[in-house]
Amino acid sequence: MDVLLAVLSGFLLAPLAPWLDRRLGKRWGWMWALVPLGLFLFFLRFVPALARGEAFTRRVPWIPRLDIHLSFHLDGLSVLFALLISGIGALIFLYAARYLEGHPHRGRFFLLLLGFMASMLGLVLAENALALFVFWELTSLSSYLLIGFEHERESARSAALQALLVTGAGGLALLTGWILLGQIGGGFEITQWRSQREQLIVHPHARWALALILLGAFTKSAQFPVHFWLPNAMEAPTPVSAYLHSATMVKAGVYLLARLQPIFGTMDLWGATIVPVGAVTFSLGALLAVRQSEAKRLLAYSTVSALGLLTLLLGIGTPTAVTAAMVFLLAHALYKAALFLIAGILDHETGVREPERLAGLRRAMPITTVAAVLAAASLAGLPPSLGFLSKELFYEALRAAPRWPLLLLGNAVLAGMALVAVAGLMGVRPFFGRERSELQFLHEAPRPLWLGPLLLGLSGTIAGLWPAGVERTLLNPAITATLGQPAHIHLAAWHGLNPTLLLSALTIAGGVGVYTGRGIVRALAVPRVLARFTPSAGYAALLNGIFTLARFQTRVLQSGHLRYYLLTIIAWTVGIVGYPLLRRADGIALRRSAPEHMMDIGLALLIPLAALAAVRFTSRLAAIAALGVVGYAIALLYMIFGAPDLALTQFMVESLTVILFVLVFYRLPRFATLSGRWARARDVVVSALAGGVVSALVLSVLEMSPPNVISEYFVHKSVPEAHGRNVVNVILVDFRALDTLGEITVLALAGLGVYALMRLRVEE
Repeated sequence: MDVLLAVLSGFLLAPLAPWLDRRLGKRWGWMWALVPLGLFLFFLRFVPALARGEAFTRRVPWIPRLDIHLSFHLDGLSVLFALLISGIGALIFLYAARYLEGHPHRGRFFLLLLGFMASMLGLVLAENALALFVFWELTSLSSYLLIGFEHERESARSAALQALLVTGAGGLALLTGWILLGQIGGGFEITQWRSQREQLIVHPHARWALALILLGAFTKSAQFPVHFWLPNAMEAPTPVSAYLHSATMVKAGVYLLARLQPIFGTMDLWGATIVPVGAVTFSLGALLAVRQSEAKRLLAYSTVSALGLLTLLLGIGTPTAVTAAMVFLLAHALYKAALFLIAGILDHETGVREPERLAGLRRAMPITTVAAVLAAASLAGLPPSLGFLSKELFYEALRAAPRWPLLLLGNAVLAGMALVAVAGLMGVRPFFGRERSELQFLHEAPRPLWLGPLLLGLSGTIAGLWPAGVERTLLNPAITATLGQPAHIHLAAWHGLNPTLLLSALTIAGGVGVYTGRGIVRALAVPRVLARFTPSAGYAALLNGIFTLARFQTRVLQSGHLRYYLLTIIAWTVGIVGYPLLRRADGIALRRSAPEHMMDIGLALLIPLAALAAVRFTSRLAAIAALGVVGYAIALLYMIFGAPDLALTQFMVESLTVILFVLVFYRLPRFATLSGRWARARDVVVSALAGGVVSALVLSVLEMSPPNVISEYFVHKSVPEAHGRNVVNVILVDFRALDTLGEITVLALAGLGVYALMRLRVEE
């Protein structure tokens, strides 16, 4: 299978999902898991070569004239993400087939999920920045549709819109940064930027490009202060929460930071921006997680915290920090997807979404209990899980951080205690303790539901027990790609007694205390008086302001009165055209020679007098006649200045217009004064300004020296190519053939309309 086909396979199969799901029936939904499973096996075969330091690139011409290619690059970082996307995706598809069994729109759900998977694969494999942006926006669009899948609920629609607006705004910032960086680097290939790193980072616009790119990454990965969209997105079905908002889409921003680390990692702006944002998000997400009672929101805020930690580690950028980031990224994807799926099992089997309302489920659901305990142990950082290794590594990285090590370390310990409490709420509370009487008739979830969490939990534990295999095959290539230089790490489950181990023990002990006294912690976590000043409240106020402005604008601009539409168009035209004319007023020449013939002077005086008369007359017939005088006078000017064809056209148009106006308007009543004095004064001012702007524009054009290239082209090409000596006719008929055809079509349609009106008979 080709890389391009692997990326596009989800897009190609997605349209078939609704039709096949109806034809195959509810029992065959598991077949869709074969698509991501096949992709997982495809990407898995690159692992041995990547472990040897190789990389693969596939380039397909996309927009050759702009030197833009649809290129894909497979290195340790992109393949690690691709394996997570496809591997966890296979389990999610299997889970969703049973979780949504009997749902009338399950086929549509698979369509959207396949589209999202393909978009995410394209994002992490794209080598061209513009192609990456296209896939970036496709993930936002598919996420919007998946979050709002149950669109009958207003809360789901609101959460989907919020996610789309926040990530979409970040996407626009990312695109601007890409374009700016492309102008600096002379192309849009990321490997090209990496080879030009020294020239890029010293460019005066590099800081602006980096700031815009960071804004896009922060919005996608729910960093403070735009973290609020991720917990609200839990309105989506549980498979969506497990797939998009724990293991894949929300890590797109983290992936972008890791991909750009070799380019911008040495800039001061990189660490000075990313480290504080990541640290605040890390601690705030953990603090807010403890305050939640609903399982998915509890996990969502802990995901925000984890994303903050990943951002923090990449902002530090040392080899130890990058190693910790890659290990934690893998550990988090495994245990968080498992815990989300377990939250769905609890809801599916018990109908209860608050883990504190459950207890003693270990007897009725032993397999789910094992999966929950393994995943929660990794979340809490208990040995021998991979989460324990990641905690050891990021404590070590924070201790050696070049900036604020003690502050970052203290912040991490406190946040880690809160996350231990979250692990207790999800992995201990529902399954241990005295069984509730109303839950004694429960049974184990169906196999497709518990298989995914169990495999993910076991994977995290096995990776912790055998870190050397994961280190050699997955982590070393990913760390090398992120650092931009060879990296050889050595992971071990036991490093002896050291300060890092003591910090881990302190975190676990403190976490047990937070879990025990969580009621007090919740009361003190965030005072309610500050609720109105949260970023989420700011987003709501901003959105309401936009709606208020839109309603005001609609009342002003969409009044339903044609006169106001014309007034707005003319006023804006005067402003847009008049301002540059005023700035170059000295270039508008009023030094043109005076007319030499009395007829020129007479016509020049007749036109404004007739126009003024048309405005002042109260009889429609007289006003139409005055307008006809204006048109005929202009036609005479055409004849005097040597344009008989234009004059003839003007005579025909004016004659037809006057006749039509007389036929249509003659029977209408006389004009009446309906507008007030102020409105008439306003119209006079606007009309005078419009006339002045048009006059100034004409005078400025007359002062220009037009290039002779165009006129010479038509003179030389008229006879040999168009076989005509009348250059004007040749331009109209041959060189502007389609334009002239359009004009003829308009005239023909107008003639048909006039004919229909003349044939119309109104019954009295």
